[in-house]
Amino acid sequence: MTDGERARTAGFLMLGWVALLWLLEAVDAATGHALDAYGITAREVGDLPSVLSAPFIHFGWEHVAGNSLPLLVLGFLTALGGIRRFLLVCAVVIVADGLGVWLLSPADSNTAGASGLVFGLFGYLVVRGFVERRPTGIIVGLLVAAIWGSTILAGLGPTDSSVSWQGHLIGLTAGAATAFLLPKAPAGRAGVYG
Repeated sequence: MTDGERARTAGFLMLGWVALLWLLEAVDAATGHALDAYGITAREVGDLPSVLSAPFIHFGWEHVAGNSLPLLVLGFLTALGGIRRFLLVCAVVIVADGLGVWLLSPADSNTAGASGLVFGLFGYLVVRGFVERRPTGIIVGLLVAAIWGSTILAGLGPTDSSVSWQGHLIGLTAGAATAFLLPKAPAGRAGVYG
C-alpha cells in the first residue's frame, strides 16, 4: 500500500468513526438520551458489557464535539501506522480504560465518551516513536505532545467532578503501555514511524 493509499484509508476510517459518534448522539437526543444508559456504571457487574459501548456514547452535543477533533487527528496519525495496528491499539485502550473506569470510578457514576480513547491514542503516539527509534515517529510524538500536551495534562486531575479523570489517566497509561507491548512495525509498513 502506498503512503497516499494509507493516508486515504486512515482518513476515511476516522471520518467514518467520528460520523458514527455524531449519528449515535443524534439517536440519543431523539430518544430522550436512552443511549446514556450504555455508559459504564462503576462496579455494577451487569454493566461490564458497557466497557465496549461507552467510548461511542456521549452526554450531549458539546461532549461529542469536544472529543471529535482530537479523536480524528490522533486516530488518523495512529492509523497511518496500519489499520490492524490501529484497531489493536484501540481495542487494548478501550478494554483497559473501560475496566479501569468500572473498577476505580466513584460509586453510582456513569462514564461514557471517547476521551479515554483520545488520551490512549495520545499516549501511544507520544511514546511509540521513541520505542521504535524511528525519527519520523519521534517527530510526530513531539508534535502531538506540543499541540495536545497541555490539554491532556489538564484532564488528568480530579478538578471537575463531571469529568472522568480516572478514564483519562487509565486511557493515557494504556496507550503508552501499548506502545511498548506491540512488536516493532516492519520497516516497509511502518507508516509515520518508517
